[in-house]
Amino acid sequence: MNKFWKSGDPFVWLTGVALMFSLLMIAGLLWLIMAKGLGFFWPTEVTEFELKNGTKVMGEITAHQEIRGISGKAEKEARYRTQLKIGNRDLYGLDFRWIDDDQIVSASEPKYAVVMERREWGNFYGFIKEISEGGNVLCQGNEECWSKLEQDIPVYAGIFKEIRKIEKGDIGGINREIESYRLKIKGVELKNGDQAQIKEYKAKIALEEEKYRQKEKELEVLYQEFTKEKVVMLSIDGREKEMALGNIVLAFRPNTMSWFQKAGLYLHRAWGFVSDEPREANTEGGVFPAIFGTIMMVLIMSIVVLPFGVLAALYLKEYAKQGTLVRIVRICVNNLAGVPSIVFGVFAVGFFIYGVGASIDSFFFSEALPNPTFGTGGILWASLTLALLTVPVVIVATEEGLAAVSQEIRHGSLALGATKFETTWKIVIPSAMPAILTGLILAIARATGEVAPLMITGVVKLAPQLPVDGYFPYVHLERKFMHLGFHIYDVGFQSPNVEAAKPMVFTTALLLILIVIVLNLTAIVVRNRLKKKYTTSAV
Repeated sequence: MNKFWKSGDPFVWLTGVALMFSLLMIAGLLWLIMAKGLGFFWPTEVTEFELKNGTKVMGEITAHQEIRGISGKAEKEARYRTQLKIGNRDLYGLDFRWIDDDQIVSASEPKYAVVMERREWGNFYGFIKEISEGGNVLCQGNEECWSKLEQDIPVYAGIFKEIRKIEKGDIGGINREIESYRLKIKGVELKNGDQAQIKEYKAKIALEEEKYRQKEKELEVLYQEFTKEKVVMLSIDGREKEMALGNIVLAFRPNTMSWFQKAGLYLHRAWGFVSDEPREANTEGGVFPAIFGTIMMVLIMSIVVLPFGVLAALYLKEYAKQGTLVRIVRICVNNLAGVPSIVFGVFAVGFFIYGVGASIDSFFFSEALPNPTFGTGGILWASLTLALLTVPVVIVATEEGLAAVSQEIRHGSLALGATKFETTWKIVIPSAMPAILTGLILAIARATGEVAPLMITGVVKLAPQLPVDGYFPYVHLERKFMHLGFHIYDVGFQSPNVEAAKPMVFTTALLLILIVIVLNLTAIVVRNRLKKKYTTSAV
């Protein structure tokens, strides 16, 4: 028996079993997220239930479960209930309703039932009564109005895009110019500058304000066009709801759609999820600003952490005199990898934001004070925080890669007349590049999912502007940003409508996993190519 244990076979099998269970748990988690997330975009049939009390309820079936008693155990006679997404929040005050199965008299799928995704108040489930314009009825009934509804919704979507373009693009640019001139005036006044220059700036502000008034008139015309047509919908219980056609994002009749039509709608909704902005307190719409912010933050972090981590590892391994001090430094680096991320966030607030950021504001943006520019949270400080958080990983991986480079290669380079720097730059670093990129991959994997330090260094629930736009200097590192990890936390735990937010949690989590996989695969491909290029064989 002692020989059996000393052979190490039990530990090999134990490691294999542990690995198997780990892979099964990972696969199970991914399957759960995919099952809950990918199914969110598929158009589900609308079901109408007639209850014993004579009322009718209509919506999408979202869950079916056994009713359990107060103790949490199932009753002697199994009873079940069905969860229905009834929508119509502006009429009922809630999105979901549980119905006991023994209260259901009949169930059917109405042919003309319409599902409407709205810009406000969530989905509406009902039937079309009429469409009117300025009090004049244009059509009545489901069949007659459906074709008109299909034609008009894309038109109003185009008007909405034009409105958003003017509001966020043109008017946003005008406001930015006015603010820049206002700050220039304040800067001149602080320096007791030329009054003629102040008058020039005020004249430019007047020109920008005139442009602003013109854009306001354009917006007024567009908003009148946007709300001119109204649709009157009937809920299953006979209530009427009038809404502007411009408020409808998407309308479809799932009970009459073929599989191919549903597949097309599925792709359309999935694309909208990754390309649109969020709405309804982030529980609906898309997550494009969060995707953009996440990727940009990781890129900035990678640009910062890679050179600093490599330089630190090079000094410790190639240039520093090995001794007690270097050993202490290595111990500190290893311990830094285990420090809770929120501690880095608190440090970043004190050092980067209140220290470096406030100093930048006092030297370069004094005219904007007391409103901070860099002295508040932003994507730059969040990226630097994650760089500090992940730099120990890069240092350790780089040192291991440098140690793996054989001494014969170094000695051969030096023997041929190369200097220490040339040997390090042209021989050692390229040979250790696969290990360096391995460290970067691990850093990216950790940084992409971090949330705690970002919550106090720049991430927000909804960012009005992206960190990159068409206005000089084009990349605005001082701006706050959205992040997929924080978006998951916000939607899952801070949303006022928890049930409606559940699908968004799973879809956003799946998207975050996919982004991590893509970033890692990109680094892995580069690493493998470099490994093939610089791998040498013994002669």
